[in-house]
Parts: sequence; C-alpha cells; structure tokens
Amino acid sequence: MLKIRSAPAVLAGAFVLIGLVGWFAGLPLGLDSAVYRSGAWAVLHGEALYEHLTATPSWSIDLPFTYPPIAAVLFTPLALLPVQLVWALFAAVSVLGVAAVLRWTSGPSPLLFLLVFSLEPVWRTIGLGQINVLLMVMVVFDLLRNDSRWSGVLIGVAAAVKLTPLIFVLHLLVTGRRREAARALGTFLGLQVLGFLLLPADSVRFWGSAIFTGNNATGNGYFTNQSISGVVQRLTGGAPVVAVVLCVVYVVVAAVLARRAHLRGEPVVAMLITAGCGVLVSPISWSHHWVWVVPLVALLVARGSRVALVLVWAVFLGATMWAPSGNALLDNLYVLAALAGCAVWWARGRSGVDVRSSVGAGDVPGRWNR
Repeated sequence: MLKIRSAPAVLAGAFVLIGLVGWFAGLPLGLDSAVYRSGAWAVLHGEALYEHLTATPSWSIDLPFTYPPIAAVLFTPLALLPVQLVWALFAAVSVLGVAAVLRWTSGPSPLLFLLVFSLEPVWRTIGLGQINVLLMVMVVFDLLRNDSRWSGVLIGVAAAVKLTPLIFVLHLLVTGRRREAARALGTFLGLQVLGFLLLPADSVRFWGSAIFTGNNATGNGYFTNQSISGVVQRLTGGAPVVAVVLCVVYVVVAAVLARRAHLRGEPVVAMLITAGCGVLVSPISWSHHWVWVVPLVALLVARGSRVALVLVWAVFLGATMWAPSGNALLDNLYVLAALAGCAVWWARGRSGVDVRSSVGAGDVPGRWNR
C-alpha cells in the first residue's frame, strides 16, 4: 500500500498517465499549455507570434500568446510534444512544485499537500496547464533557499517569461539584497535582449503594442480578473488613471510592509506581501494566478493560526469564481481578502501584538536571515 508521503510522485504520475490517455484519445487537455506550445511552434516555423497561432488545436479557444518573445523561445521544446503531453508535463511539474513550496515554507506535510488541491487557484492552474506554480517555485527557491552566487537569477528568468515576477526585484532591493536584485534585473534584461536578437519583429510588436492589447490588458473588467485594475473596471467601467494611481500607492505601501516584515525576521511574510502586491497591481490577474495562497496556508498551518486558515480557505475555495454575482464584495473577493490580510497584519504589528506564533523564524525551513 502506498504511503501518503508518496502522494506528490503518485499524483504527478497520474497526470502523466492522463496525458498519455488523452493523447491517444484526442482529448482536449490544457487550454493555456496549448498556447505555450503554439507559441513555440510559431517560433520554430517562422510565424508571427502575436497573430493567430496556426498550431492551436481545433478544440481550443483561439487565445493569443501574451508573454514576451523570449518566453516562446524557452518554450520551443514543447513543440516536439503532443499538446496533451504538454499539459501533462505542466500538471506534473505543478504538483511537484506545490510539494516543494510547502516543504520550504512549513516543512513536510502530506495531508496539507493533498488539501491544497481543493484551492481554486491550484486546481485551475493544473486544469489549464498554466505556468503559475513553476514561476512561484523559482521565486520561492531564490528568496528562501538559494544561498549561492547565482541567487537572484531564477527571479530574473521567471520575470523574463512572465513580467509579474519583476516585483521581486523591488523586494530584493527593499530587503537589502542589492546584489541579488542586480542579478535578477540583469538576467531579465539579458534575456529580453536575446529575445530581440532572435525575434526582432515579434519583440517590437510585443513591447510596442501586444503588451497592452493582449487579453485587453488595460481594460479587462471580467470578474475573474482579480486585480486592482479589474476591480476599478468593474466598479467604474473605466477610469484607468484611477487604477494606475491606486497601484502606485499600493506598491509603495507593500514595499514598506515587506521591509518591516523582513526586519522582524519574517521573510515568508515579506515574500507573501510582495507576491500579493504583484498580483494586485498586474493589469490582469486571473483567479488562477493567485497560487501564492499555497505558501500562505503553509505559513498559517505552521503558526497554528486556525481562524485565519479557515477564512483563507473559505475565500480561495473559489465558489465566487464560477459566475459573476453582481455583488461588489463577492466579485472582488480575492482582491479584498488580500488587502484585508495586509491591513490586519499591519494593525497587529502597530498594536504591539507579536504577529509571529510560537513557531519562530528559525523553526521554519528556509533561508531566514541574511
């Protein structure tokens, strides 16, 4: 009988098996991983990356490629695989990535590993074949585990693939890790230059227009866009200037809070504040981008914060992400929950309450002090 500690390997293997079955049966698996593969195909066949992708499966929605050109270059090995196996690859890597993040932030917890798959950002990321968890793993490893001369590089790679992790360059700066910030920014810029050299026309198209028009990035008010911009769009029907101002203000607030958490010896809290900021200020943050709920629940479990854990779980089970309700609270729940969480943490710190539980900084796995 398999032990529960084998759950990550077993679950990852199960997704690979599903992918194989899906390949033979021609099943529709992985809307977003299909886009990654189609972008890779376009690069290998000299097609325009930000036009219709000819490798899009017949069963798929005609979605655009919205990442920088260098991301498509890095995805090129995916073009060698059937679309269903590309989904299986992302699903299996996501499973192992979730297990790694939980281990780094709370220690081994097989039961918690199984339970986090009930959270909507996690299971939707896997269902879509999204890259969210993989990028999170790269950032968490760089911030908490990587103590080498290469620290910061993975953050730069993650940001090169998807721009949102650039917020962690600011995180490194405000927490006093300037060399790592320089490495992260240098890696990001170096990869973008490589993208220009390899795909000049696509690079001009992306940085000139596609970065703003992909998925209607500057005006998307669909209810699963759980970002500050999405909230402003839903409440006002426009007002992009208001969204920009709010985002700038929140970046400053988050930087102050992240530095304060870092100085208190709470690097995981600091990381989560920055991660939440990144999701909130991104023009588009689909509900499945909120996979940072994984290290959040791990931290709450490690601290024994049962009430907070129940509240977080209730929010991120994602019942409100099935259909728009027309209710301002429910349709913006992820955003409001994140803002409330930061406010509570700040208020408890101001009141002199020790926001850390009996689980001290040195008791939780990870690189806690610099």
